[in-house]
Amino acid sequence: MADLTALKKEFSEVSDFLIALGDEKRQAIILALMADKACQGIRVGDLREAVNLSRPAISHHLKILREAKLIDYRTEGTKNYYYLTHETNKIEQLQKLLTNVTTIISQEDSK
Repeated sequence: MADLTALKKEFSEVSDFLIALGDEKRQAIILALMADKACQGIRVGDLREAVNLSRPAISHHLKILREAKLIDYRTEGTKNYYYLTHETNKIEQLQKLLTNVTTIISQEDSK
């Protein structure tokens, strides 16, 4: 049997990221940011139209996405513009986790 202690640690390290990605409403926000290329950023009002959620709901989801380091924002005066971050650390950790899970499954299947 493979060393599952290391795998458990990897799961723990990406759990917040997985939670952030797992919600359909947050996925819709990410897709809206991608569709707009989100280089300049999108305001909550524009996201509201794109994902059909209330301002408080969008703010809640944006907070979770920011904590997962998937998005960030910049402020101009009183306006906040949200955009996708270019930080790929968590994505790379998730890829490593999935590779390790796949390897373990393949090893178990070949026995």
